[in-house]
Amino acid sequence: MRVPVNEPLMGEEEVKHLEECVRTNWVSSKGRFLDEFEQACAQSVGAKHGVAVSSGTAALHVALVALGVGPGDEVIVPSMTMIATAFAVSYTGATPVPVDSDPATGNMDPADVERRITPRTKAIVPVHLYGHPVDMDPVLALARRRGIAVVEDAAEAQGALYKGKPVGAMGDVGCLSFYANKLVTTGEGGMCVTNDDALAARMRTLRDMAHSPRQRFLHEEIGFNYRMTNLQAAVGLAQVRRLDRHVAIKREVAAKYHARLKGVRGLELPVEAPWAKNVYWMYGVVLADDFGLTREAFMQRLAERGVETRTYFIPVHEQPVYTKKGLYAGWKLPVAERLARQGLYLPSGLALTDAQMDHVVKVVREVAG
Repeated sequence: MRVPVNEPLMGEEEVKHLEECVRTNWVSSKGRFLDEFEQACAQSVGAKHGVAVSSGTAALHVALVALGVGPGDEVIVPSMTMIATAFAVSYTGATPVPVDSDPATGNMDPADVERRITPRTKAIVPVHLYGHPVDMDPVLALARRRGIAVVEDAAEAQGALYKGKPVGAMGDVGCLSFYANKLVTTGEGGMCVTNDDALAARMRTLRDMAHSPRQRFLHEEIGFNYRMTNLQAAVGLAQVRRLDRHVAIKREVAAKYHARLKGVRGLELPVEAPWAKNVYWMYGVVLADDFGLTREAFMQRLAERGVETRTYFIPVHEQPVYTKKGLYAGWKLPVAERLARQGLYLPSGLALTDAQMDHVVKVVREVAG
């Protein structure tokens, strides 16, 4: 049996919506599904506006540009994140400043955020890693006190709750991703969500080549071709209507893993803080120092028996694209480094079957000894 690390869950509504797009010829960046999808996603996170774009990375880029981030600025990001978070900062000409992780959740450590702030800091990008919310109160309080913008990277956490409130709309802008492995997918795609009318209007202009309001095809600044298609939104609308169900599936998968892997020697399971609702986008485990196998050897043995896994992200401060430029020389972020070297995630897609989970648990327990 082969068990993929993640597979999306599609239904008949997606097919029906796509057929409507094709039959009516609304297949590009206009159409009813775009408007409805933006509204539904904004509502899902408690925001007033949704601005659909071509990817989660594009959402981060547009958000940062709309907030005035540019050359000479610094933007604080977690080192333990998918590289898109840092790349979006680099696209603006600003410098990403990575911070260490909280050892329990893996999310950015608010205390380290405060230590890294300088007069050049323009924004903070908290990432709700693997579906667990960042402890947002200290981050937001610090940002307000220092006059710094907050862009939430909620790509992995749509549907998660922080102190009973949805993540994504707590800062100035929130960014969602609809890649195939996300809780809501359009294949590729993303969205900016905000409660700020002016920011929403600015991001809509930037995503569509920055046509001048005075005359189409007149451009007074650089914009981006970051539009989402009606075809993508058609799939996304069907998906977001099932968001609660998808979250329930993810949490059920996590609960089953918790119950069946608890007590496996040297296997550290993911947590859920008392103030959080974790959507377990990926079910990540960390091998203890005395596990007995390297992470790579463990993954190889699982792969030989049909269980696909993925490593945790490589920290930003260790990425060659930055270190070869002389950035972060001598930096030590020990929690992020440990997670990167000893963390992996198990199959936890929405389409995971009971039989597949049985196989994963059996193999993990046998290989772990």
